[in-house]
Amino acid sequence: MKQTLLQEKYPVYTLEVPKAECRFADVDAILAHLRDCVEGHKVARMIGEFDHHAHTSDLPEGEIASDIRAAKHIVFCFGTHLPNPQVMAVRPRSIGVADLGDRFVVSFLEAPMPLANNAMTAWVRAIVEASAAESAAA
Repeated sequence: MKQTLLQEKYPVYTLEVPKAECRFADVDAILAHLRDCVEGHKVARMIGEFDHHAHTSDLPEGEIASDIRAAKHIVFCFGTHLPNPQVMAVRPRSIGVADLGDRFVVSFLEAPMPLANNAMTAWVRAIVEASAAESAAA
């Protein structure tokens, strides 16, 4: 998993998984795994799923890179504290999953909370590591 700065300001974690090395066959199966992780977590709460590819395809001005075959988000929240209204700007969290034909690209924005980053990192790594799946929900 790589950590980069997207557009020189957004800390993003990205995992590229060749399909031959992935435990799951498609974007929907990966999202189902992530949903199970969210629902099994003691703090995280599921909000929903968003089909980014379908949304952008439906827009007259929508543009999608030619190698992106599917792109969906799972949306959830780890909010354990609400100390002020501004903290809502960094919530909820999402993990994006894209199908690029020969591989999946899974990405998420770094959270300002170690609990959230540790959980999301474990959930994403479990896409390729069977042994991590059981510990990922903790």
